[in-house]
Amino acid sequence: MIVLVRIGQTLYRIWFYVLVAVPIFLFFPFLLLFASKEEWYPKFFWMARNLWAKTILYGMGCFPKVTYDQELKLGKSYMLVANHTSMLDIMLMLYVSKNPFVFVGKKELVKIPVFGFFYKRVCIMVDRDSTQSRTGVYRRAQRRLNQGLSICIFPEGGVPDDESIVLDTFKDGAFKMAIAHKIPLVPITFYDNKKRFSFTFFSGGPGIVRARVHAFFETGILSEEDKGTLREEVRDIIYKDLVSTRG
Repeated sequence: MIVLVRIGQTLYRIWFYVLVAVPIFLFFPFLLLFASKEEWYPKFFWMARNLWAKTILYGMGCFPKVTYDQELKLGKSYMLVANHTSMLDIMLMLYVSKNPFVFVGKKELVKIPVFGFFYKRVCIMVDRDSTQSRTGVYRRAQRRLNQGLSICIFPEGGVPDDESIVLDTFKDGAFKMAIAHKIPLVPITFYDNKKRFSFTFFSGGPGIVRARVHAFFETGILSEEDKGTLREEVRDIIYKDLVSTRG
């Protein structure tokens, strides 16, 4: 029985990467075209959300269920932040927001075959060990916000190696940026992605993937000195939500 379970989990992993790659190959010319100019990015986002992310989620048998405490308004810019536990987080975030947004993420993701090709063209990459790189993120984010886009950051800065950690500490970047650009900060809880597709190879399986969009934090009257308080308040909301729904 254990052998059969392991075989099933292995095939589930392989199937994920097939679903990641196939839509990219099928729509490669269009994706390449829309990734070639920043003003065409909303078209790229639409394809990524509707033809790529949804194909992966539904193809994996991971059916999204999203609760909105406050609705995202089309045409408005936001800072989206969520807990980070799985590669499914990218797809579920795309599902959650119809508003085109740009991910801010670590440069190491460029190394992922196929996915990395477009990642480096449409995302804001950051080398967390480089002060110059971190500074450049703010400049590139401002340009994207001026284009009417939103920004998405996973404030834990990565997935904790210890999967028993409910929620790692948050880094300042998302909160500093939201305050600097005076945009609403949107806390989002992902409940099931670790259970469905964690970074442990022999794990996971189909089922519901729930997300909750919490009430927004307005940043218009905040200053940079408030970023620590904002960071901890947002983390506390997500942490308490995760703890209350465990098991």
